[in-house]
Amino acid sequence: MDNEIFDYIVVGGGSSGCPLVNRLSSDPNNQVLLLEAGRKSHFLSRFPVSFSLLIDNPKANWCYRSEPEPSTNHRAIPIPRGKLLGGSSAINGLVYVRGHQLDYDTWGQLGNRGWSYNDVLPLFKRIESYDSGESLYRGRAGPLVITQAPDSNPIYDQLFKAGKELGIPHNMDYNGEDQEGIAKTQTTIQSGRRMSVDHAYLRPIRKRNNLSIATNALVTRLLFDGNTCIGVETNIGNKTKVFEARKEVIVSAGAINSPQILELSGVGQPEILEKHNIPLVHALPGVGENLLDHIAPRIAFQIKKPGVAYNDSARGIKLFKEILKYAVFNSGFLNLPSAPVIGFFKTRRELAAPDIQVHFIPYRVVLDNGKRKLGKEAGMTCTVNQNHPESRGHVHIKSADPRQYPVIHYNFLASLHDQETLIAGVRFVRELMTTDAMQEYCGYEIAPGEECRSDQEILEFIRNKAETVYHPVGTCKMGTGKESVVDDQLRVHGLQNLRVADASIMPTLTSGNTNGPCIMIGEKCADLIMTQTG
Repeated sequence: MDNEIFDYIVVGGGSSGCPLVNRLSSDPNNQVLLLEAGRKSHFLSRFPVSFSLLIDNPKANWCYRSEPEPSTNHRAIPIPRGKLLGGSSAINGLVYVRGHQLDYDTWGQLGNRGWSYNDVLPLFKRIESYDSGESLYRGRAGPLVITQAPDSNPIYDQLFKAGKELGIPHNMDYNGEDQEGIAKTQTTIQSGRRMSVDHAYLRPIRKRNNLSIATNALVTRLLFDGNTCIGVETNIGNKTKVFEARKEVIVSAGAINSPQILELSGVGQPEILEKHNIPLVHALPGVGENLLDHIAPRIAFQIKKPGVAYNDSARGIKLFKEILKYAVFNSGFLNLPSAPVIGFFKTRRELAAPDIQVHFIPYRVVLDNGKRKLGKEAGMTCTVNQNHPESRGHVHIKSADPRQYPVIHYNFLASLHDQETLIAGVRFVRELMTTDAMQEYCGYEIAPGEECRSDQEILEFIRNKAETVYHPVGTCKMGTGKESVVDDQLRVHGLQNLRVADASIMPTLTSGNTNGPCIMIGEKCADLIMTQTG
């Protein structure tokens, strides 16, 4: 890479960074540099089943962990983050969810102009190539191919019937007009391969003369002249290299690493920077605060009908049949997203929008010497998360060494409302799985077990067993208050030529999986930049 001066430098090649680079480099007058700290690729990433194979693999995953906290009985909770071009979209569960319309209207009501649902809907449509749903809501010709989970299983039909018993609709498009109901999952899978943002947004444009991409490029700090960001310092191959930006630097390193980069660069809370002997460039108290994520207990039920759960058909020698199904038909176990059926539900009827999401998984995973594997006993796993938790944590550097991942405090379950909602979510799943429709298939409750009945017992189960569903957001919050880090143009408050564009800017969590909203944020940032400079 001979050129050391670019118009735009994007730090992070993940779900927001790749769309941003694609759009910025579409103007041949822009010289664009993408810096990704992870590797270029991993051979397993293209296969949908890789979400389970790479979840603990340090070659493709940063393998962060939260700090042990009393609220989760002093457990260090795993926080997988993608270590490849494509970021976490290269290792995630391939579930595509935009979120509820009210999520974005809430952002708008918080004073973020241009972020209400009607503002972001055109961006979501621009992202998608989806051949179902109403064209009023869905895109047909975008770079990201969206497909419905192709797996067929009689237990899915029973889930839809079970919902009907409880007055819950079978929703044909939860990314359309209404989110509530049970649905086949919309996935980022096309013809048996993962649609990461690297595949959808970067690979088609790799040969653009005005685009440079560097992998294994760890940004150690941003460079400033007064309050203006002028470039980045990067470690590539154990050598320090400086790149200058004529126009802007955009940090798209995610909710864990974007605040880390800001703090390493002297932007953040003065007392934290002073503790680590980092010279203060700009005091900004919100950096690293407002950490939100979906914590999720996993409830497991015995499946008593043989051949329905993948515990029966994808273990041992039977796995070869699944490999053949995938190789010939792009179907079966290896082509599944993390959950082929999902649902959005209200724990109280008076709510304006669903407050819980459930992932329905037609098998049970167990830990064997710390490794995840299919259990011998056939089962179904139901993962329950609260869409809008109130409990907030924080992310801050633990040292001035950029190679050390930061201290991550989630502060899960600090809110009584969060506790009550998750308890209600567990009870709802139990009600659904004991409907008449499920009796032919569903046996006894494996976890937490029928002896776990009272609210306090359910809460203790959640504290002991719940993990995240890997949706950290909020640590460079968008807004106008004292804990906000960026404005509604994604510009860092008080600084020039510096933006943040990734999950960290979300003021509140979206209702569901966050990969889709992160892609939208990258698209939005590109529009903001190109509109202002066009």
